Amino acid sequence: MEALSEITVSADPFRQFSKWLNEKPLRADEEQYIATLGTAGTEGRVSVRKVLVKDIDNEGFTFFTNYNSRKANQIAENPFGALLFYWPELHRQVRIEGRFGKVPSIKSSEYFEKRPRQSQLSSWASEQSQPVPDRKYLEDKVEFFRDKFKDQLVPRPPDWGGYKLIPLWFEFWQEREHRLHDRIIYTASGNKWIITRLAP
Repeated sequence: MEALSEITVSADPFRQFSKWLNEKPLRADEEQYIATLGTAGTEGRVSVRKVLVKDIDNEGFTFFTNYNSRKANQIAENPFGALLFYWPELHRQVRIEGRFGKVPSIKSSEYFEKRPRQSQLSSWASEQSQPVPDRKYLEDKVEFFRDKFKDQLVPRPPDWGGYKLIPLWFEFWQEREHRLHDRIIYTASGNKWIITRLAP
């Protein structure tokens, strides 16, 4: 199995992430940027869930959600969180820890306009993370908004938009034989990254 070395990795963790991402085989029906997101509020209880990361640039990792959801409430209380990308077919994972920030509303609107219309209507119908009596309640709300926005573009809901996780720390993990796995971390220090190897 290919080794992961602190000597040969890119000096930039975003470039190293892109390299690994490009090496991942992608099925035709598979979303490329699926990750596990971890958040915690002031009480310290951690929540994790799968999210679809929609944009990756040299500043961070962007995903979209309802601003009244549980994850959004936790982010409002505690702006620090983590992402995990796990690629079992490559025996690799990348852990990323950092600080959340809201993306500009214009960027949220630009992405919302690209979503399928049914997904746009669902964003209006779903008060994410809130109790509902049954599925019919949700389906009826979708129909309400389908009628409301008939023959017009569906606007972005005011409580829907994006967050960007701005990394402070990366860990690249490569499985190796006999549990002597490779673990290379990048720690932000001013405007540079410090690269370190950890014991498995």
